[in-house]
Amino acid sequence: MKIFGVTGWKNAGKTGLMERLVAEITGRRYSVSTVKHAHHAFDVDQPGRDSYRHRAAGAQEVLLASAQRVALMQELSGAPEPPLSDLLGRLSPVDLVLIEGYKREPHPKIEAFRAEAGHALIAPTDPTIRAVASDCALEIDRPVFDLEDTGGIADFILSEVGL
Repeated sequence: MKIFGVTGWKNAGKTGLMERLVAEITGRRYSVSTVKHAHHAFDVDQPGRDSYRHRAAGAQEVLLASAQRVALMQELSGAPEPPLSDLLGRLSPVDLVLIEGYKREPHPKIEAFRAEAGHALIAPTDPTIRAVASDCALEIDRPVFDLEDTGGIADFILSEVGL
């Protein structure tokens, strides 16, 4: 599987860019999966639901299945967060995995950047960032795309990963 990341600081436009890229690239008939890193506790389940009750009772894993989707929830129970490489190994094969977040991992990335967010660019000190998608002009030693140029960014990513 080919992998490529979208990184950047909070409110830089990462999730919107990810959403547009998934739609664009799947529209070109490539299969795409995503991995999203969260820096906070999260729950995909809702209190009161049967699956939530199973987890709350102490189940290590809860697999929820229907005719539309399958979800596997695993409790870490104090164990360390699994490394990205382990998580990627759990995915079914696809043409491309787009990874949101994971700034410090060594895979190739594009940085989403919005001037109004008030953060410095990550790219100047991170060689894994191959390009920047920005809402303003930038002087940097790698390609800069308009943050809304989904087609151009998709072309770049597909070329970078050899698809």
